Amino acid sequence: MEQLQQFLPFILILVVMYFFMILPQQKRVKKEKEFEKNLKTGDRIITKSGIHGRIAELADDTVVIETMAGKLKMERSAISLELSQKLNAPATKA
Repeated sequence: MEQLQQFLPFILILVVMYFFMILPQQKRVKKEKEFEKNLKTGDRIITKSGIHGRIAELADDTVVIETMAGKLKMERSAISLELSQKLNAPATKA
């Protein structure tokens, strides 16, 4: 019993870390994978490096986007979920 009491704070810290750090990270990764899977031609996107464009072609792991400068081929994972959602969200009046 004494050994359990000795390890209880450590176990509690691990449980708290799981719920506040690991679980949200897993949810975010799952959401990003779903977003990448549901991309379609014509979607307006922003990459993680800040490039704005529209999807011209899709392949298994890559996309070709049209920008004002021309076409760029990049990995699907380079597209930012958060920035693309903000771009496509309806504008709210202030």
